[in-house]
Amino acid sequence: MVMPNPSFIWMFSLLAGTWLIFWVWRPGRTRTTRLQGPSSPNPLWGFMLYILTSPDISVDFERWATLYGGAFEIPLAFGTKEIVIMDPKALTHCYNSERAVYVRPENERRWIAEMLGCGVLWAEGETHKWQRKLLTPAFSNVAIRRLTHGFYDSSYKLKRFWDEALKLNADGEVIEVQEWMNRVALDSIGIAGFSHDFQFLDGKESSVANAFHALELSGSAFFDGCIFILALFFPLLFKIPTQRTLRFRELRRIMNEVAQRLLENTRRERERGIAEEHSDTSIIGLLIKAEQTDSALSMTRDELVAQNVMLLAGYETTAASLAWALIELAKHPEMQDKLRAEAVRFGGADPTWDQLTSTIELPYLDAFVHEVLRMHPALQNILRTASKDDVIPLGTPIVGPSGETISSILVAKGTTIRQPLQSLNCSDFLWGVDAKEFKPERWFGDITVPANQLQGHRHLLTFHDGPRTCLGKPFALAEMKAVLTVLIRNYTFEFPAGRETKIEDHLTFVIRPKVVGEKGTRVPLRLEPDQCFLEPGMTSNPTWPPDTQLDAVEALM
Repeated sequence: MVMPNPSFIWMFSLLAGTWLIFWVWRPGRTRTTRLQGPSSPNPLWGFMLYILTSPDISVDFERWATLYGGAFEIPLAFGTKEIVIMDPKALTHCYNSERAVYVRPENERRWIAEMLGCGVLWAEGETHKWQRKLLTPAFSNVAIRRLTHGFYDSSYKLKRFWDEALKLNADGEVIEVQEWMNRVALDSIGIAGFSHDFQFLDGKESSVANAFHALELSGSAFFDGCIFILALFFPLLFKIPTQRTLRFRELRRIMNEVAQRLLENTRRERERGIAEEHSDTSIIGLLIKAEQTDSALSMTRDELVAQNVMLLAGYETTAASLAWALIELAKHPEMQDKLRAEAVRFGGADPTWDQLTSTIELPYLDAFVHEVLRMHPALQNILRTASKDDVIPLGTPIVGPSGETISSILVAKGTTIRQPLQSLNCSDFLWGVDAKEFKPERWFGDITVPANQLQGHRHLLTFHDGPRTCLGKPFALAEMKAVLTVLIRNYTFEFPAGRETKIEDHLTFVIRPKVVGEKGTRVPLRLEPDQCFLEPGMTSNPTWPPDTQLDAVEALM
């Protein structure tokens, strides 16, 4: 592939900088309140390239918050700046003002449209409101209760494979945790969301999973990062065929093909009268119903496909969360014992949806899952742009560049606001001195001040908040709890190299775990059977047939 001459990049940089300086300082523009913040490490890129490529930026955000307070500014490319918000009162104001004031940045929307289509993630204003209204019934408590059996089906299919593998190695089997959690998550979204079995757990190749894996391997080359930054200001540069851009396009093409095929299959089944009884209230059933209606809430075919693409991409977040959960179990054997002891009360039966979602029936499982989500959110940051001038109140006043006290921030139209989710979820100021410690017990009582001032599900910002709260939250929580319930009753997990194995964040489509010093995102865990809580003759869910192909098992290990 022929790379553009470096002078080409610098020429665009000069033009971009000139244009942005004029735009930022144009006459009559409202001035955003000046805040303290770190000095620019690079006169051209600022912190932009570092933010896009560093998995450790959350540590810097928290350090800067300690120095400058709950709101500070950081320099970005071409002399632009953004405001980082970590003050709970300010965050609440921003969440409550979404749709009306704080919207997704236009360059981010262009990227989403290019890679995922014009679905609910891309939409703003009234378009977002009615797209979300159409999708909400598919993620209601009633719908998820009906879909929970699909999560168990995938979990027990996984168990069949692992049991067969353990028959070949009585001393335990080393598995690649991310590969298997990818398979469980993709098959679960297929069965529960689309009434379709991708058979990824059966060893069938998944073009969607392969495309995501290729994207993870593309890394964060300096040239790709520079082009990406420039493209945020000059969208035509997205057309430059960098390695990362080409893989994003391939991912979009594959997900579009799969989404259209799922729609056509379900449509044919409905026409022939063989669709499942719950298909009308499944995700794909509701989408087809929206396409066929003549009301103002109808969807075009392209919009419908875009929703499916978004849902397919969503499997990545749950897969990553499940992988992190098993890693934390390997780090903390005592937590495995506590979860297993809690599960023994159900004998060989699976907890119902009502029991899975209860903090009384399965309190430690609930606490463990929420601690995983606190420590390991799928996304590092949320960006929003002020669509008009606004004033953001601060719960705790800060000191300005000239020593003045600032209790509210005047935000000019066009200003970018960054909400650093990972930093907020693990902030010592918000969660206490043990914020960096994985501690499920913190969820047993009331969350202490100031973390309890945060909005969001259980004071977590992992699922965001406000009008853009993650639609898939109940889906993800139920799936994680169902999968973990099955696995913890039947297996123990440990690192092959011991509990001191170091794991770090790897920034891809979402935040993935990786072993420190190793290439790629492979994380091996040793799997051993644990049947001590099952009474003699008691077997787990009999949904899946016992005739598993050993050659398929060996191929996947």
